Amino acid sequence: MNIRRILSVFLSAALCLSLLAGCGGAASSGSGSTSGTADGPQRYSTVFYDAFDTVTQVIAYCDSEEDFNAQMTALHADLLEYHKLYDIYNDYDGIVNVKTINDNAGKAPVTVDDKILGMLELAQQMYDTTGGKLNIAMGSVLNIWHNYREAALADDDDSNNQLPTQEELTSAAQHCSIGNLVIDDDAKTVYLADPEMSLDVGSVGKGYAVEMAAQAAEARGLTSALISVGGNLRAIGTKPDGSAWVGGVENPWDSSEVYTTASSTVAAVKMSDLSLVTSGDYQRYYVVDGVRYHHLIDPATLQPAAYFDSVSVLAPDSGVADCLTTGLFCMPLEEGQALVESLDGVEALWCTADGQVIPSSGWDSHSN
Repeated sequence: MNIRRILSVFLSAALCLSLLAGCGGAASSGSGSTSGTADGPQRYSTVFYDAFDTVTQVIAYCDSEEDFNAQMTALHADLLEYHKLYDIYNDYDGIVNVKTINDNAGKAPVTVDDKILGMLELAQQMYDTTGGKLNIAMGSVLNIWHNYREAALADDDDSNNQLPTQEELTSAAQHCSIGNLVIDDDAKTVYLADPEMSLDVGSVGKGYAVEMAAQAAEARGLTSALISVGGNLRAIGTKPDGSAWVGGVENPWDSSEVYTTASSTVAAVKMSDLSLVTSGDYQRYYVVDGVRYHHLIDPATLQPAAYFDSVSVLAPDSGVADCLTTGLFCMPLEEGQALVESLDGVEALWCTADGQVIPSSGWDSHSN
């Protein structure tokens, strides 16, 4: 993958958010830019880059810059805490995280923070909701794809890129049973009963963290904000004039090497106390023999899911929306449509490989 494409992926979420929300110049964490009149809450914005390996941008209306800075300091700290707790690759001094759980697979239960328990329990529920298409116990399979993708991205010559064999994927898939994820709520422990299994919470961790961080910000008095963590959008309330925030679904067929604020979107939706999350095949991928292999792996085939180019979900809960985008991405359209119609307050938008944009029955009621 071209390095410019990698950098553009990193920045696209913040750029598109700036376009759709009409934000002024962004500032570094803890110091907000502002716009508006002197009367009433002012609009402030900030950006930071160290949570969940992506760009976080927040636009909010607050009574003062001091109030905004206090809110953003707390929000930033919350996201960093979740980032460390849900990390599957790194250890942190004094922190028991998902990597700790994986390291103790088949050995012993691990006592964990409630923030991990809540996230894992949501993932278990969404496994059932999606018929197993959302499965955080697929870490052994996803790690194989991750290693091949990382090797490819480290090599400028695409001709050296390789694919995992079906045999090694099938062997790893023998250790992906969600039933071997044992949670004891009373003891606050998590145990992986299969010593060769591992968790990968990339399909739920960021969304759950955004939801919990947003709820904590609301409890601290934040009443009007739009949060974007790598494109996972969560709206708090409305703007002071009562109008809704606006979020956009990026065009998955845009082949631009470098995104700008003029990047096209396929849809824009009004958001008040709602989340908008998209999963797509156009960001995390590598190329083998001219074919793009993305990171969203279908549990049925152990290969990148081939139904869509992107799926977006609009829902009140960012964690639920995050899980559903992955689940819907890995199931046929008709099956996904039936699932969405069965869920209260959930809408979805499918962008198909042949260029169609297909909304769920209630999506248009949120269109901007």
